[in-house]
Amino acid sequence: VQLQASGGGLVQAGGSLRLSCAAAGHSFSNYGYALGWFRQAPGKEREFVAAFRRNGGYTYYADSVKGRFTIARDNAKNTVDLLMNSLKPEDTAVYYCALSTTIISSTIRQPTAYNSWGQGTLVTVSS
Repeated sequence: VQLQASGGGLVQAGGSLRLSCAAAGHSFSNYGYALGWFRQAPGKEREFVAAFRRNGGYTYYADSVKGRFTIARDNAKNTVDLLMNSLKPEDTAVYYCALSTTIISSTIRQPTAYNSWGQGTLVTVSS
């Protein structure tokens, strides 16, 4: 499975962006996977942002983005999108999407639980 993240860019604080994760060789209509979004700021470790678990349609968010970001599947485009509102300068990072077909809820926030990663898309939020 090849993942492609897109939609990053430069936005002012308080603005919005929509990131999309497309998967070649995988349909997001299938069951049995989780799609996570992670981010990595310069000099920092990669951190969990949000995840969508297809079985049950559960969503998970980091506390730092809860209420501002929404992860959702777009059936028409076969993508899993991350809608980011009320962006803050501290949201600046490279954002990655990742896929796992073996994940369980207890590990959904861990990067090591995902086996396919996209190349990343840069989000820059200016103050």
